[in-house]
Amino acid sequence: MVKFISNLKKYRQFNELTQEELANKVSVRRETIARLENAKYNPSLELAVRISRELNTPIEELFIFEF
Repeated sequence: MVKFISNLKKYRQFNELTQEELANKVSVRRETIARLENAKYNPSLELAVRISRELNTPIEELFIFEF
């Protein structure tokens, strides 16, 4: 089974953004950001890229999949 680890909250807070602000910037609901931060939802590649660009952080630092 693949383990999903999210570092999104750390990087979002480092960029001084609320969940709502980040959600608006990447065109999703705040609940989506909350679920991503709690590793309850795996992002699509498109969403991962949008978040990565917005936070100026590589995708592989934001989201980790352990096989």
